[in-house]
Amino acid sequence: MTGSEVSPSFRLAYVPGVTPAKWVRVWNERLTDVPLTLVPVAPADADGVLRDGSADAGLVRLPVDRTVLSAIPLYTETTVVVVPKDHLVTAAEEVGVADLADEIVLHPLDDTLAWETLPGRPALERPATTADAIELVAAGIGVLAVPQSLARLHHRRDLTYRPLTDAPQSSVVLSWPEDATTDLVEEFIGIIRGRTVNSTRGRRAQTEQTAKSDGRRPDAGGAGRKATGKAASGKAAARKTSSGKPSSGKAGSGSGSGSGSGSGKASAGRNARRGAGSSQGGKRGKPRRRS
Repeated sequence: MTGSEVSPSFRLAYVPGVTPAKWVRVWNERLTDVPLTLVPVAPADADGVLRDGSADAGLVRLPVDRTVLSAIPLYTETTVVVVPKDHLVTAAEEVGVADLADEIVLHPLDDTLAWETLPGRPALERPATTADAIELVAAGIGVLAVPQSLARLHHRRDLTYRPLTDAPQSSVVLSWPEDATTDLVEEFIGIIRGRTVNSTRGRRAQTEQTAKSDGRRPDAGGAGRKATGKAASGKAAARKTSSGKPSSGKAGSGSGSGSGSGSGKASAGRNARRGAGSSQGGKRGKPRRRS
């Protein structure tokens, strides 16, 4: 390797709440020669990290800048409301936005829910992060609506959550710069979509080309010609057998002068034997009396 060559690697950004572990495991099993590096990013910084090349792709939340970034939808999360364990909300299995009308609903600066109208009563100040908002909920200052994965990420023993049925939801996508759709990006797209090793795009074309150059792929045309040759020789052998060595059982019933003359000779022989037998029989018979 020369000094200008760089070993291939893949950098995957991800925002809080997203768990890329299952896809990373498949990557490590399938591309053992290409290390994957995880790059944790805040939701507000995700677009910038992808645009400036700090990561090759990212598991991020919508919205993303679709003028420069491609995106493949992965899943949409349930929205929940995080409350203290002794809160009245815990008496129900799920609640609606209207049930929070009298509550102080915290709205952190890194919120990923696209609210048209914020529910409940606003707090005096917006917390900087979701983690800060969780601390305020634990202190009894308000409640917090978040994607369910974030409620699990910031789990505390003194807090719980309930599904918020009519709230906006957060969608997670795989995103990357549209003008930087590399073979490794294609490989990760294949893993995300559940493609097998044989159907994965990206470096597959290179692998197939190598297999062809090594002579590992059979020549379909040659196989066809070989099969045709065998069939032709089989037909020739069949013709030789039927014409050169006819079976004795079928000769007598055959048509043509050969079979006819053979039949005549056999008949003449039998008639001659019968005639000779009759003449000899006449000589051996009882002599006629003379008067």
